[in-house]
Amino acid sequence: MKTRFALIPVAAISALSLSACAENYAVEGGVGGAALGAGVAAVTGGNVLRYALAGAAAGALAGYFVDKNDGCDGYDEDGYLDDDCFDTQGYPADPRY
Repeated sequence: MKTRFALIPVAAISALSLSACAENYAVEGGVGGAALGAGVAAVTGGNVLRYALAGAAAGALAGYFVDKNDGCDGYDEDGYLDDDCFDTQGYPADPRY
């Protein structure tokens, strides 16, 4: 019973990580966050699994927003333009400036 509930966040993180692993650091952030969380739990005497899952979630979320290749990847599946494409040939000017 306890194991089943522990796997729910892992499945959610896996889905997020695999959805765009080619363009960002979600997978690497999740692994690093899990290791950091487990290390903190070991030092402080906390629940290692809980800290590792929390660290993995935080790391994957942070890594999701870091662009891996700094190149123009065009439009994503939601219709948003990659920030690296603005002001390049065939794409509009950056509306933020």
